[in-house]
Amino acid sequence: MITANDLTKRYPEGREALRQVSFEITAGEMVFLTGHSGAGKSTLFKLLAAIERPTSGSIVINGHNLAALGPTAIPYLRRKLGLIFQDRKLLFDRTVLDNVLLPLAIVGHPAKEAVKRAQAALAKVGLPNREKTYPIALSGGEQQRLAIARAVVNRPAVILADEPTANLDAHSAREILDIFRAFQQVGVTVLIATHDSLDFPDLRPRILQLERGQMSEPQQAGPIDGGVA
Repeated sequence: MITANDLTKRYPEGREALRQVSFEITAGEMVFLTGHSGAGKSTLFKLLAAIERPTSGSIVINGHNLAALGPTAIPYLRRKLGLIFQDRKLLFDRTVLDNVLLPLAIVGHPAKEAVKRAQAALAKVGLPNREKTYPIALSGGEQQRLAIARAVVNRPAVILADEPTANLDAHSAREILDIFRAFQQVGVTVLIATHDSLDFPDLRPRILQLERGQMSEPQQAGPIDGGVA
């Protein structure tokens, strides 16, 4: 599903954010990408979403070589990815429902069917009665749920979540992770970046660890120890 080979990302000022990073994630797998702040996790996510291009190396997602994609093909790739950014990127001048409808409107989805799909996405993340609410009135955990609903409304094969439990209490963080687990259990591939560990011993994802832009030895599935991100 996702294969990265010898990814290197070097910025013009000479800073090397990633160096020869390689890994493979199979379809339907849940993987945590860990590492300290500045380890290169966000850079890696930008490469996976084709927001930035690697200096060298390759990324293949669902059979598509990102290096071979032209600018016009990239939006079509992103429709198959559920992207959840660290800052959520919610539109605070639009209602909860309108935020979720936005990806469907961009691709020209019929309005009536789009509303049904947006409502279903909100129900899946536990926000079925907040359609007319504005994001400013939601708690941090609810805003994260909204970001997830918007990311999955196009029914992506892959979810990429950058620090989705940051600044959430333990209860809210657990609820968010349970949502991701539910999607993974129906075959969606889930990659979650976190700079801290998560103390939920029943979750047993595979762990990839970045250290100063390099991938350390991947860990097998096991309990996550430590504090909440």
